[in-house]
Amino acid sequence: MSHVMNTYARLPVAFSQGQGSRLTDTEGREYLDAVSGIAVNTLGHAHPKLVAAIADQASRLIHTSNLYGVSGQEALADKLCALSGMSEVFFCNSGCEANEAAIKLARFYGHKKGIELPTVVVMEKAFHGRTLATLSATGNRKVQIGFEPLVTGFVRVPYGDLDALKAVAEHNKNIVAVLFEIIQGEGGIHLADTAYYQGVRAVCDAHDWLMMCDEVQCGMGRTGQWFGYQLAGVQPDVATLAKGLASGVPIGACLAGGKAAGLFGPGNHGSTFGGNPLACRAALTTLACMEEENLLANADRMGRLIREGVAENLRGLNGLVDIRGHGLMIGIELDRPCGALVGKALESGLLINVTGDTVVRLLPALNFSEADARELVSRLSLLIREFLTG
Repeated sequence: MSHVMNTYARLPVAFSQGQGSRLTDTEGREYLDAVSGIAVNTLGHAHPKLVAAIADQASRLIHTSNLYGVSGQEALADKLCALSGMSEVFFCNSGCEANEAAIKLARFYGHKKGIELPTVVVMEKAFHGRTLATLSATGNRKVQIGFEPLVTGFVRVPYGDLDALKAVAEHNKNIVAVLFEIIQGEGGIHLADTAYYQGVRAVCDAHDWLMMCDEVQCGMGRTGQWFGYQLAGVQPDVATLAKGLASGVPIGACLAGGKAAGLFGPGNHGSTFGGNPLACRAALTTLACMEEENLLANADRMGRLIREGVAENLRGLNGLVDIRGHGLMIGIELDRPCGALVGKALESGLLINVTGDTVVRLLPALNFSEADARELVSRLSLLIREFLTG
């Protein structure tokens, strides 16, 4: 009997090694990885420059704590701010921690304005994490059940509905921020149009709110842009990162600019492990490789190839609802629950994911090759066709 707490419905496989977008299990069987650790393995598996950088850093210094200066943090913060248009960065260890920092920033901002019960607008079908605050901000009742009382201070509106946001603004004077994902990942790869994102920015400006973008899944080049909000041509006050930032080494980041910059001072927030030398070295190496290998353009090109290829292979098939996404963040929506596809794909040597019950989610590494993409299109199309017609 395993002594690991039973918090995951794990698939019946364990992996021993990986190379690029291929994984090998403990029995020696190979798989094409179209999940990349749930959008984490930006550079795929065993990227030689990342492996060398981690080994070198581990031989020098892994951790000292934030009682002292960390030169890697300074370099990484400089780079992230240059790419994002933000002013400062707080480093932590995960996406939910980054979102916790954003929520604390919003409340701190509200209290400084004299608002006693600062409230954050969040979205239906959103996912922001599993800590109590981020769970409360999440728009999925199924994952909240059993953990009440939830944290107060949130009001929820439908994603993509600007009129609903404007209506809330008229009736709730405690609102201090809007927190949302540019592309809802766990909710089913849901996108809004550019006018909506720009409208949210305008509403935030009109009411002196913070606009806060959860970029944990759609950031770090996954959409073909460094950040999802750059697709929409808007600049938030807060953006959160994690997942692909260090290609598998745990790190999170809360970026602040505009009205959110300069709010926190010593003692307002902290993290023992956040931004340690090893994690920052991995993140800096990831960013350098992304630039050297032109991975944003590759994500855009491979994403189009996959979406168009699957659409062509499944054209006219009853049960296919939609194929959507940006870059290598792709959702294939069916008209029925399709969780069984994950197991069928595993049996055929393909790693995929299903989210929102009816959406096949693809999150390949950003250096996914054209050969990998074409193989994925062929094999996945066949599985979906058999599932829908069988």
